[in-house]
Amino acid sequence: MTTKDSKDATDNAPSALLEANLAKVEELSSRLIAALSNKRTVPSNLQGPSQDLFQKAAAAYVAEMMSNPSKMMEQQVGFWAKSMKHYMEAQQTLASGKLSAPADPGPKDRRFSNPMWDTHPYFNYLKQQYLFSSEAMSNAVTSLEGLDAADRKRVTYFTQQIMDMFSPTNFLGTNPEALARAVETEGQSLVDGLENLVRDIEANEGELIVSLADKEAFKVGENIGTTEGSVVFRNKMFELIQYAPKTEKVRKIPLLIFPPWINKFYILDLKPKNSLINWIVEQGYTLFVVSWVNPDASYAGIGLGDYIEDGYLTAIEEVKAITQQEQINVIGYCIAGTTLALTLSLLKQRGDTSIKSATFFTTLTDFADQGEVGVFLNDDFIDGLEQEVGRKGILESFYMARTFSYLRANDLIYQPAIRSYMMGEAPPAFDLLYWNGDGTNLPDCMAMEYLRGLCQENKFADGGFDLLDTTLHLQDVQVPVCAIACETDHIAAWGSSYVGIQQMGSRSKTFILSESGHIAGIVNPPSKKKYGHYTNSAWPKDPESWKNDAEFTAGSWWPTWETWLRKRSGAQVQARVPGEGGREILAAAPGTYVIAKPDV
Repeated sequence: MTTKDSKDATDNAPSALLEANLAKVEELSSRLIAALSNKRTVPSNLQGPSQDLFQKAAAAYVAEMMSNPSKMMEQQVGFWAKSMKHYMEAQQTLASGKLSAPADPGPKDRRFSNPMWDTHPYFNYLKQQYLFSSEAMSNAVTSLEGLDAADRKRVTYFTQQIMDMFSPTNFLGTNPEALARAVETEGQSLVDGLENLVRDIEANEGELIVSLADKEAFKVGENIGTTEGSVVFRNKMFELIQYAPKTEKVRKIPLLIFPPWINKFYILDLKPKNSLINWIVEQGYTLFVVSWVNPDASYAGIGLGDYIEDGYLTAIEEVKAITQQEQINVIGYCIAGTTLALTLSLLKQRGDTSIKSATFFTTLTDFADQGEVGVFLNDDFIDGLEQEVGRKGILESFYMARTFSYLRANDLIYQPAIRSYMMGEAPPAFDLLYWNGDGTNLPDCMAMEYLRGLCQENKFADGGFDLLDTTLHLQDVQVPVCAIACETDHIAAWGSSYVGIQQMGSRSKTFILSESGHIAGIVNPPSKKKYGHYTNSAWPKDPESWKNDAEFTAGSWWPTWETWLRKRSGAQVQARVPGEGGREILAAAPGTYVIAKPDV
């Protein structure tokens, strides 16, 4: 062999890094196979809608073809024309000797933000054909005449899920950014991505749940959930946290927050700069927050009545006793707001005047319009959940997390998967996404009472909801109320929230509409000067009419609400310190329940 031949052979040999990466891929592949072999069993009726929905869609499509063939043909011809026109333009561009794509007028889609999707002929062709096909599918579904509104909504949603899943951005061979990264790093990005994939599957019993945030970047009580306070009461349902004052004087009437138990309370106390809890204390209030237990199978049989009796009513009495006040102000967030409304109805019928005013964050009390989440509230899914909780005694957080992720699949599944598994990036150190992945279980009885009696049957707003030997009615909520809803909320649609508050019997009702969604619209500190809000003292029947006539204010709704609350919080008194009066301090905030890991 000549010196030149030896040099050529060396140049063509794989690098040491590439060889090491190939060996690592083999090792990771073995771990992946082992993890997948231990995959948890998920009931088939929780994997997708029932066959009945597909049959209805197919029957409606066939009926449409028979009764209106010209309409269907027009749709098909339109799709074919767009596809063929783009194909010919691409061919002509290449035939002219230009390695470029034809003009791409849009519309823009942020999934395709990489310039290669617009400039490279291959990737541009994939993108455009995908968008044409997606548009054709969407048009075919939305134009069907033989479906009722609920079925049309579900068919549209699940069709969109299919379209999102098959985006060319989601596959390595058709993602130019991921391919470029693999070449640049000599395969290291793919090895890192495979490591991320294996880690996620191993951590979730063989299920693919994408890590949205760096789980090592945060520790509750150390760098999030750090507002100073103390646990001053504990029972099997909750810990009661009293926060240390930050002002010499506080308002006489204390404030108690009931956060949702689907997630953990520290969404309201992520970091000092965006902590609503910290901000409320700084405004001069004695603040208490309920930290719910994360239930295990021993909580089987616990229902909404237990949450009210051993949760709401007990917490209210404890706050009254600690502050020596006959009345308190309360807040309920999401499902905790719904249950707060049930509690207020119960207190009204019992003649109990413990609540001076109530605030509702993103709360549904009338479920006639279930919003986007309604696609998962039909019997096919609810029957499956009922069977699952019947076996385990709880509804595991896995199912709730997966459901809410698919409501925003591109943001919470596909884009994070691309970054993690194709690009090999580490999950970001993002406090809100860390909280999002720190889910909780739900007791079996409570979950089914909520899903059947409230969500499906809408009994609270329509006829009455039977609980604790009492029939509870929405119009029995008669204390002064303030509701904050969020404009793009995909869980508690603001219009539905408005309709529910409208039906309450209170003579003093205030409605505030924040920009943004279910979380960002609430966790919106004034210092960020980010999302504005709408107010309107009138109560027209139609929510959109309310919004059209509303006054818009730039910036957070927090100060607007605090002005409302201050009028109902009494004069200033000496600040109250946790533990005074002999009350035992059980733990420092954020307590023990919020960090406990229950056995499932």
